[in-house]
Parts: sequence; structure tokens; C-alpha cells
Amino acid sequence: MHRWALVVAAAILAACGASAPKHRAAEDARARIDHIVVIFQENRSFDNVFGLFPGADGLGNSRSAPPQVDRDGRVYRTLPQPIDTSRRPPAPDLRFPPDLPNAPFLIDWFVPPGERTGDLVHRFYQQQHQINGGRMDKFVAWSDAAGLVMGHYDGSKLATWALAREFTLLDRFHHAAFGGSFLNHFWLVCACTPVWREAPAEVRAQLDANGMLVKDGQVTPDGFVVNTAFSTYQPYPANVAPDRRVPPQTLPTIGDRLSESRVSWAWYSGGWKDALAGKPDRLFQFHHQPFAYFRQFGDGTAARTEHLKDEKDFLADVDAGRLPAVAFVKPIGADNEHPGYADIARGQQHAADLVRRLQASAAWKRTVIIMTHDENGGFWDHVAPPVVDRWGPGARVPSIVVSPLSRRGVVDHTTYDTTSILRFIEWRHNLAPLGTRDAAAANLLNTLDVKEPK
Repeated sequence: MHRWALVVAAAILAACGASAPKHRAAEDARARIDHIVVIFQENRSFDNVFGLFPGADGLGNSRSAPPQVDRDGRVYRTLPQPIDTSRRPPAPDLRFPPDLPNAPFLIDWFVPPGERTGDLVHRFYQQQHQINGGRMDKFVAWSDAAGLVMGHYDGSKLATWALAREFTLLDRFHHAAFGGSFLNHFWLVCACTPVWREAPAEVRAQLDANGMLVKDGQVTPDGFVVNTAFSTYQPYPANVAPDRRVPPQTLPTIGDRLSESRVSWAWYSGGWKDALAGKPDRLFQFHHQPFAYFRQFGDGTAARTEHLKDEKDFLADVDAGRLPAVAFVKPIGADNEHPGYADIARGQQHAADLVRRLQASAAWKRTVIIMTHDENGGFWDHVAPPVVDRWGPGARVPSIVVSPLSRRGVVDHTTYDTTSILRFIEWRHNLAPLGTRDAAAANLLNTLDVKEPK
């Protein structure tokens, strides 16, 4: 009887064809991943950091890209003098020459990566005008930093270059939504754009009949929040009036999906405890805390206490062997690479140090680290983003997958965006997608070699 049962089982498997082994392979892959860690840096385009990386679609492929043109379509003879927006009022940055060629240039020639440059406009409508239907030729015209948008670094001098060489660099990873940090943090956690239907007229953008920006604002004419605004819940800047704060959001987040499935997770943010205590670091970014905008994580909730933590807690959890299944790490301003208030060298080193801390931990053998950036920060990139919906995606951003399971020394040319992170988490934990974008996104499982144990 026992032998007959084996024969029947074999016949059933044969009838299933290739699907059964494929299913088992997927299950085996899931079982080999205990931890997913997302390190979310700031405001760099792919060409700005990895434009010179061997084997990547970088600046060597940009020679046929159109030159930058002004808002009327006239080609700039030379790049306008880069602007130092950190000065008040903003002024020409005299560290750069006034007659740079209308082409990409090395920032390192003029400003070392350990020094700050000016900030660059990175807002919802401006980025769409910069992309200019995929020509990528109006970055200068729609920036407040002028020629600085065309700058890039010799990435081989930065700390994450070695990680990109050793693990998997993604050269087609786009930030999910047009514009800046605020909106792209939402897309990281909910694949959604926050809603403020009753927003005051003063904060609403105005467009002309052709969709061109007439008056900028935080909220679209139809009531979606797309530029920096602050939560009705703590923490928020002391000078923001209650009627200028975004009402509580109620859409589901990846945190809700994980909690419903009893999967451990946390959002770790540098400076979080001090901000909650009413003494925020001067570079704590209130709008980089997306879960704090949702009612389910509002002031006094158990979910806030359990899941929203400080970056110091992340280091302690790694060292103590209690890293959750899914961890998001948001460095404080000084460590996040954001132009204007931070330098790229320190931020890159901080991200690399977080990786090395994980590599030294007991969790490392079963961990996948996704190092990426929230958005391009206004820097030019030569690759046009795919056209998907009214929200994005935007430009390419530097992204590396670091894991013992990574395809080693590979440049992955698959098109991804920020919602691919959600897709990967959802795949690993058998979660329902949050929306159409993450449901259709390419799965970062593609970056892993799960056929043979490492």
C-alpha cells in the first residue's frame, strides 16, 4: 500500500508538469530570506553617482542626449552659472566657472564630495517639465540651481561604489513619483498619493490649459498632496499652523499588511526620539516620516509605539539579534546625502557603515538589503522614465541590492521603481498588493541568485 501511494503521488506530480518544481523553487527562495532591510537615502540621480560605473547605462551612453534648452526651447550656449541656494538670498556659486559647456561635468573638479553644494528644486510639476516628454532637456530651465543640475561625481571615490561592484547594481531603478521626498516616501509605504480634498486655496497649485505650472503649491487642483507638507500628528515643525497640516490618512500601508499577517516590522528614523520629545535635531526632516501621517499610527496609538522607532534602536536590534522581518532605515539629515544641508561623502559612508553592521551580525546570512534613494533631488539623468500614470515614475536613482543571495558583480538592467520594493516584500510574505503599481512592478527577486546556496 505504501509503494502504491508513492506511485500515485509521482503520477500527480507528473501531471502538474513544470509548475510544481517552480512552485517549490519559489517557496525555497522565500524560506531563505528572513530579513529585508531598506536603507532610504536622499536626492541623487543615477548619473550623478554611478554615471561612470563600468557596465552600467551611464554617461558614456548619454552623448546622443539632447542638449539642455531654456523654457522657450533655445539651446544654452553654455550652462548658466550654478546657484548656491543655501545662501540668503541665493547667489552664484563662485566655486564653479561661469562658462561650463552645455553637457555633464564632474562636480569633483570644483567641489570635493566632502563639501556641500547648493540644493536643487525637486518638486512635482517642475520635474515633469524637466523631463519634457522624455527628452530630459529642461532640467536647467526648471531648476533654481541652474547649471548644477548637470553635475556628477566620480563615484569610485564614494563608499557605496565597492558594494555596487561586489553585489548587484540596478541601473533602471526609478523613483516612484514625480517630485520630491514627501511624495516618494508615501509611495515607498503605501504606493499612494495622500489626499487633502479640503485644502485651502493658498496651498493649491494652479495650471494653465496646457498643464503648465502657473502657481506652485503643495496640493494639486483636485486635492492630492504632492509637495512637502506636514502631518497633523507629531512630530511637525512648531511654526506650522493646524490648518496647514495634512489631515489623517486612512489608506492601507505595507505596515498594515505586515501586521495583519503577524510579520514583524519597523520604521527606524534618525533623530525620531528627540523629535517626539520636542527637541528635534536641526536637520531632522519631519516630512520623511510617512507612517506618521496615517491615522492608524497617530499620536498615542499602540502601533506607533511598536513600529516607529529611532535609528539607534535599529543598531541595538541588529546587535541584539532581534532585527524584524522588514526594516526601513531613514538616516537623519546630516547622514542622508541631501544637497544643501548634507554632503554626499558622509551620507554614502553612513549607508555603507549600516551595511557593514548588518554583515557582522547573526542575521546577515538570511538578509536582503535594498539601498536606494527617495528621488533624484533635481539632478539630471539621461534615461527617460517609463510612462505609467499621472504620478510617475520619475528619474533613475542609485540602487544596490546587497545580500549573500545577490547575483554578484552584476549590473541589472531590469526596469524597477520604488514600488518594486513593495512587490518584493509582498512576494516574500504572501501579501495582497496595495495598488495597481506595486501589483505590476518588477520583483526585486530578479536580483537574487536563489538557485544555489551561497
